[in-house]
Amino acid sequence: MTTSPIFDKLPVSEFRNINEAKSKNVPEECPQDSPIDLNIRSGPILKLFNCNDKGSSRYLASLLLVLEDYDEVPSITYQLGDSNSQEVVGKGNFDGNCFYKHENLQFYRYMIDLPLQPHESVCSYAINGQTTAYWKFYLPASTQSMNIVSFSCNGFSLACDAAQYPSSLWFDVLNRHSQNPYHVMLGGGDQIYCDSVKVMSTKMQQWTQIDGFKKKQQMQVDEAFEQDLHNYYLHHYMAWFGKGFWVGKKSRYLDSLFPMAMATIPSINIFDDHDIIDGFGSYPEATMASPVFKAIGEIAFLYYMIFQHHQLPQERLQPQFDSSWIVGTTKPRYVPYLNRSLFTRLGPEIAVVGLDCRTERSLSKIVSDSSYKGIFGRMKSELESNPDIKHLLVMLGVPILYPRLVWLEMVLTSPWLKPLRKLAEMGVINKGLLNEFDGSIEVLDDINDHWCSKNHKAERNRLVRDLMEFGAQHSVRITILSGDVHLCCIGRLKSRVHHHPTFHPIKKDNFKQQNRNTLEFPQYDPRLMFNVTSSAIINAPPPDAMATLLDKRSKVHHFNRDCDEDVVPLFNVNPDGHPRANLQFLNKRNWCDLNLAKHSVHKNEVSHEDDERIVSRYPGSTKVAPAPSSSHNSYERFIEYPLLADSLVTTIHVEDDAKDFDCKTMGYELLIPPLMGSYELEDVVIKHVNESSD
Repeated sequence: MTTSPIFDKLPVSEFRNINEAKSKNVPEECPQDSPIDLNIRSGPILKLFNCNDKGSSRYLASLLLVLEDYDEVPSITYQLGDSNSQEVVGKGNFDGNCFYKHENLQFYRYMIDLPLQPHESVCSYAINGQTTAYWKFYLPASTQSMNIVSFSCNGFSLACDAAQYPSSLWFDVLNRHSQNPYHVMLGGGDQIYCDSVKVMSTKMQQWTQIDGFKKKQQMQVDEAFEQDLHNYYLHHYMAWFGKGFWVGKKSRYLDSLFPMAMATIPSINIFDDHDIIDGFGSYPEATMASPVFKAIGEIAFLYYMIFQHHQLPQERLQPQFDSSWIVGTTKPRYVPYLNRSLFTRLGPEIAVVGLDCRTERSLSKIVSDSSYKGIFGRMKSELESNPDIKHLLVMLGVPILYPRLVWLEMVLTSPWLKPLRKLAEMGVINKGLLNEFDGSIEVLDDINDHWCSKNHKAERNRLVRDLMEFGAQHSVRITILSGDVHLCCIGRLKSRVHHHPTFHPIKKDNFKQQNRNTLEFPQYDPRLMFNVTSSAIINAPPPDAMATLLDKRSKVHHFNRDCDEDVVPLFNVNPDGHPRANLQFLNKRNWCDLNLAKHSVHKNEVSHEDDERIVSRYPGSTKVAPAPSSSHNSYERFIEYPLLADSLVTTIHVEDDAKDFDCKTMGYELLIPPLMGSYELEDVVIKHVNESSD
């Protein structure tokens, strides 16, 4: 195999051919091919630990290789090149060790510690002297914040017909990566779909077929059952993360481009229910506390840590690599490991905090109070010691600014449905109405997952309040990144009163400037916060009727006396360019990227914050802007956002045709301004929060 020069472009034409070829003649079993002369079962997979941490100009990452029958550590050599001068500025090798073994498989982890250069740089690597055209990754300049990919729902639901979605949005990611390199991918949950454990694991199949839910909940897990679960999660991860291979009830699927993306763009991931099993944490106590569900939680978490974080759950790494973790102190009820949230710098102006919303989840609580305290304490210390951070990205698997589904929750929990449940248990009507675990209505776990479900409303409103107050006090714009719902939208909070008697600048000397109209100058609105929901990059979208229903149910809510909540009217046209009636929700597959304006395609258009003639844009398609309306309501919803140097250019890339192997997408753009000034918000009554203990 010929070695590609370090500065060569990524092989986009090869990626395109793979995108088409992979959809034809999908193999019966997971392919065992390897890109080089080693039996690589999974990897190389890149993970980002930190960048610019504590003011250092260091780049910290790791690389994972899973090999079969190979008992010596393969060598990984690298070359580091300056993208500006096209010169090689460093070379060496990454230190590796075998940190986990299972039967004849060896898991090798390589620690990456590189200096950031004055200009963007590229690092190409080789395994035992062999390489490919895409074994390279890009490092930002020492003064540059990262170009970011955000994605979620990276797989198919068990009953989905994958043949209806032959093209891969990972080709769109790699194609755009070749033009303007991405430095990190943020996986917002469901990086893998493990729902098939109930049909692919022999022991789980036997368990689901037991008559009587009490018998299921009391059944003990012996060594053979545990080994069967280990076998499933290990090989399922190797198939999907290693080869992009998946088997469901109706179809098989191969997406070779996903492993290629992981080999060229480092990831930071949180996990959600499908990384474990559908609905984990949102079933009744008797089901969640059962030995079978506890075993699933423990073993799924083990392989989540190994494949997605390159670390064993209780393992300690070198301090500079372990520093991104925010480890909880309260022992979860259903998983034997502490909550693992994270905080990572993505360059000088951007940081990300990822909340672990599964380890401690129950029907009554998503994250424990002690974990929230640890997360906000870490955020506070980081922002106080790094005042240059202008954007804080908060990763929540499930969207928090999203239409309320209270009406559906009331229907599904109504006592009037009890006779239907009984008939379903007897087989008189479709058993698919109930899940196999405890006889609950099948979709009820999805409703219970939502922040606005009746059990989580108070916790939701407290978290929103605390994030808003934190951002205002620390002069940082908070943007929430979510997935889960298989469509895209952007929720929004903003001040109701557009001049500021309801909040007070901490620095009084520039009060007049900070008291501008927040509709005309949203960079001075301390309550402005967006929830970017980008989902799914692979899974099937919901039907049009669901998106229409969400649109009709989505109104302007009063979060409190001073703050409104709505959904940004973003999608003025379809990906094919035709006008849309539903401006708020677009039910097609999608992914998102986020770049600071000064490093984006708009870098020559940006304005300074003291310029009265700031370039502004309506949210929406990057090709066609919505016409402004003269009505007061439209004026408050179709807000122009300024193109400042530190505005975060957020673009949701939406697929036009799932059968188009050129993968044409439409970009829907929102400019998220930095927050000018720091503020103390007035203490006001918030529904559910002030009605319960705080």
